[in-house]
Amino acid sequence: MRWVFFLALLFTLGAAAPLKLKDPRLIVHKKERRLELHDGATLVRSYRIGLGLKPDGTKKKQGDYATPEGEYRTCAKHPKSQYFMALKLNYPNAADADRGLKDGLISKKEHAAILAAAKAGRCPPFHTKLGGEIELHGMGSQSDWTWGCIALENPDIEELYKSLPNGTPVTIKP
Repeated sequence: MRWVFFLALLFTLGAAAPLKLKDPRLIVHKKERRLELHDGATLVRSYRIGLGLKPDGTKKKQGDYATPEGEYRTCAKHPKSQYFMALKLNYPNAADADRGLKDGLISKKEHAAILAAAKAGRCPPFHTKLGGEIELHGMGSQSDWTWGCIALENPDIEELYKSLPNGTPVTIKP
């Protein structure tokens, strides 16, 4: 019976506690492989990240292995992601949809659906030729290995997952 108590204590000690944030936002610096957590104007934490297999430049289409650049928001939480846990981003956003329509990658109907999701604060349709399901997720930040997502160490994404509400602004810089 003592070992059950000991295991429960270890699990509790290892679990990340949520941070108390009033005005959270994330800034990703792709070149530096760094994600910053801010609360208003105050830098709270800095995390090492891994990016897509093609980290230079912005995401343009499905399967290009690039991490997007621009202004996004978290739009959903995935507690049991295949990459530990994840925060989904609203990629493609309205700017991505405008570019995709202009470049002939998406239809007017898909464009309208992405714009409607953005206006409502929902996740956009993820399965278009623009790609989608871009996440902040776990499973390691030691290299650029994702299909376009932003990878963190498991304790780091757990802390963010527990601390950030859906709708948190995420700026992704080159």
